[in-house]
Amino acid sequence: MQESKKNNEKSDIKKNKKNKKIINSVVIAVDSISSNESFVRVAISAFIASLNPTVDELNDVKTAVSEAVTNAIIHGYEDRDIGKIFITCKIKNNEITIEVRDCGTGIDDIATAMTPMYTSKPDQERSGIGFTVMETFMDKVVVKSQKNLGTKIIMTKKFFTGY
Repeated sequence: MQESKKNNEKSDIKKNKKNKKIINSVVIAVDSISSNESFVRVAISAFIASLNPTVDELNDVKTAVSEAVTNAIIHGYEDRDIGKIFITCKIKNNEITIEVRDCGTGIDDIATAMTPMYTSKPDQERSGIGFTVMETFMDKVVVKSQKNLGTKIIMTKKFFTGY
């Protein structure tokens, strides 16, 4: 029984390689504490390893995810003790879509928040480049937010190597 299962898995992998169509997803929910940022970064990089990204591609994704999760921790739940952050990563063909969502305070003015060097916390050691970093390392970044309902950051990236 175990061997036939392995053969079926090998057959599925061959079909996926032949059709160039891999569809897979993972959902992660973490508390909004800073130590979870590194966990999410590592978990997402492990998940996308099936695409055989280059070290640079992997670092790009890890950095963008880190910025998105950090924003949720610092800005999304600024007036609360701890909230949840939901991360969804989907692989389809050679493209990933990563969604980082919080149910926090929301962003009043997304365009202003995405302006390079803008920070809503000038009294803290924040440089205001989180969204700029995400946009630099990912192919597409979409931000959706509603006051007191939270923020969703959707990032996509295509991989051209190793696939």
